[in-house]
Amino acid sequence: MPLPDFLIAGVPKAGTTALHAALAPHPGLYLSPVKEPKFFLTDGPPPRHGGPGDVQTYQEHVWRREDYEALFTGAPDGALLGEATPFYLHDLDAHARIKALVPQARLILLLRDPVDRAHSNWTHLWNAGLEPEADFLAACAAEPERVAAGWAAFWHYTGLGMYGRQIEHLYRHFPREQVLLLRYRELKDSPAATLDRVCAFLGVDTGVLAEIPKENVNRHVVEDTTVNAALRWLLRTGGRVGHRFPVPLRLAARGPLLTVLHRKRGTRPVTTPAEREALLPLFAGDIALLREVTGESYDDWLSVDRYHPSVTTTRRSIT
Repeated sequence: MPLPDFLIAGVPKAGTTALHAALAPHPGLYLSPVKEPKFFLTDGPPPRHGGPGDVQTYQEHVWRREDYEALFTGAPDGALLGEATPFYLHDLDAHARIKALVPQARLILLLRDPVDRAHSNWTHLWNAGLEPEADFLAACAAEPERVAAGWAAFWHYTGLGMYGRQIEHLYRHFPREQVLLLRYRELKDSPAATLDRVCAFLGVDTGVLAEIPKENVNRHVVEDTTVNAALRWLLRTGGRVGHRFPVPLRLAARGPLLTVLHRKRGTRPVTTPAEREALLPLFAGDIALLREVTGESYDDWLSVDRYHPSVTTTRRSIT
């Protein structure tokens, strides 16, 4: 039965959905119709509890092998098979599961500044009405309690960004030549060249793909108002009990609430120097490990005010 030849294995909020969509038209590749099947995250059924909305997400988890193999049955002869589950890098147990079933698989990793990644992650869940904490740093501070309570990996804002220890562990299971490291900015700023790198790594024709579809892009601004607080409470409540109802009914109830919650559009904010200064010490040691493990420099991630050139103080870095 068919199994993947390659995996887009990390990381969330770093362009994995866009890369999945960009690679899908290539005649030499076949991407699973289900994005994020999450097959290698468990040895059996997923958990039955978690944070807001987690139980409904677990219902979408493709955990039976026959169901996973069925995702690739529509592939044309000779095409390389692949899927994208950006949590595979973070889940250290997944590394051994992948090695045991598809030891020849090539792994593609998209890495993003860990503070920016965490902020985008928090913004995603806040805009979805599921994040109860209106302050980004407070949400990060709540992470240990949430992890202990069994909230799913997407709530691990800082933990998902510890790439150094994750890649160090991955290299114990896979040789480096089977792993391609890319940066989120490369995909955004140089899409054609980056897609050619991916195609060359996979061994299919280059020069075929040139554009990155706009995936998961929205301009919703969800302010912390009384009305929005009520909407977010309803959405979180639905996230906790919605798995008891049919999917069409859940969508019918959720859609109008999100429409009202997303009524305002604007520019999504980037992390502030104060937020970066607060969080960078958490990542500094791991960024040093990432540099040691990969042989590549990620020192630009250590800048406190990288997105704020108007800041008049001397540019500062966390070391």
